[in-house]
Amino acid sequence: MRQVTIRIAAWVVLCWPGAALAESLPAPLDDAAWPAVDAAEAALGRLLFYDPILSGNREVACATCHHPAFGTSDGLSLPLGDGGRGLGPARAVDPENPPEQRVPRNSQALWNVGAHEYVSMFHDGRVERDPEAPGGLRTPLDADMVAGFASMLSAQTMFPVLSPDEMAGHYSENEVAQAVRQGRLTGPGGAWELIARRVAALPGYARRFEAVYGLAPDGIGFTDISNAIAAFITFEFRSDTSPFDARLREGTPLPPEAEAGLGLFYGPAGCSDCHSGPFLTDHGFHAMGAPQIGPGKAARFESHARDEGRFRVTGRAEDRHAFRTPSLRNVALTAPYGHAGSHATLRGFVADHLDPVAALARYDRAQAVLPRMEAADWRILDDAEEAGAIGASVTAPPVVLREGEIDALVAFLEALSDPVAAAGRLGVPDAVPSGLTVPNP
Repeated sequence: MRQVTIRIAAWVVLCWPGAALAESLPAPLDDAAWPAVDAAEAALGRLLFYDPILSGNREVACATCHHPAFGTSDGLSLPLGDGGRGLGPARAVDPENPPEQRVPRNSQALWNVGAHEYVSMFHDGRVERDPEAPGGLRTPLDADMVAGFASMLSAQTMFPVLSPDEMAGHYSENEVAQAVRQGRLTGPGGAWELIARRVAALPGYARRFEAVYGLAPDGIGFTDISNAIAAFITFEFRSDTSPFDARLREGTPLPPEAEAGLGLFYGPAGCSDCHSGPFLTDHGFHAMGAPQIGPGKAARFESHARDEGRFRVTGRAEDRHAFRTPSLRNVALTAPYGHAGSHATLRGFVADHLDPVAALARYDRAQAVLPRMEAADWRILDDAEEAGAIGASVTAPPVVLREGEIDALVAFLEALSDPVAAAGRLGVPDAVPSGLTVPNP
């Protein structure tokens, strides 16, 4: 391996001179990249983030699918929200309350999503900044979007609580799910208002909302809950102290193999064409041919199982099968990979990503991390026409790298891991005001 590493490093230096590489690197991050966060607001948000009180059946918290123990994701290809037991890869279907289906897309990591630079949320960007939309945000609610969200991140948090498969539960099980089924989301008796009343009824929360926002219990709205959660996420999951950050700030060299990988990433491998900027994402949407597993992104009345990504938001043909470029911060901690969690390992995903059309044809389904349940997980990949459509959407040319060069790229990606962020700033609380069980492995 040492000979391979030295050979790669020498090749990168010859083909990608230091001056050119330096010009390609992003500027280091500083405090201006994030909004200021009030400590008391973040502390309140921490409790809400880990409290199952926000879910219809009081069994699922935000942290169930976004836990720091699993890189702020959940370690699964496709999450099990309501109807699951356990945490991370050990999560299993609750036989007494099985879910209707898996959550259609991989649980995205939360690193840095509170930064100013972020302009959209979710794999398809269906929550995004839009100065012409109500409140400056475009969401699936369109004109029904309520005011009061302090940020785009705050607005994003209101959608998982409405999803039957994520947090709301089945309509026959609780009043929140019933309101969702009836289309009562906002206003008196709506799903958000029902959740807010639950929270406001707990003395431990009532005191904190009074202290942080000056709100009496009857004045607490769901926007206040989501604003606090967004403040916590912004503070807790800020990540800018990795070895890569030291490389940007002080010029501290990475280990030789990772340094060679950096040269490839910002040079001949072309990774930085999309994974650009300080957060290693262009915040754009690209069709990259990642395999689709699971139920797809379809409305309940639709019979297909495909997930056409950004196309479902814009209706533009060129957006078919395009998904948001993920940030690569702490990417080594966030397996599985892909919008449907198709790849269990980072190296496996990188290798297939170089030529995704060819990789799609030879995809090894054993890579998927899926709790056992009755589900048509392979419906799309079993359909030659559907799978072919995924491959046909890819326009990027293949990239040819040797095995050692792939290893170097992975070494660089591992240098994006931030020990401070991974350890957490506030950490997981021992208890929450509802008295419900805090998700923790």
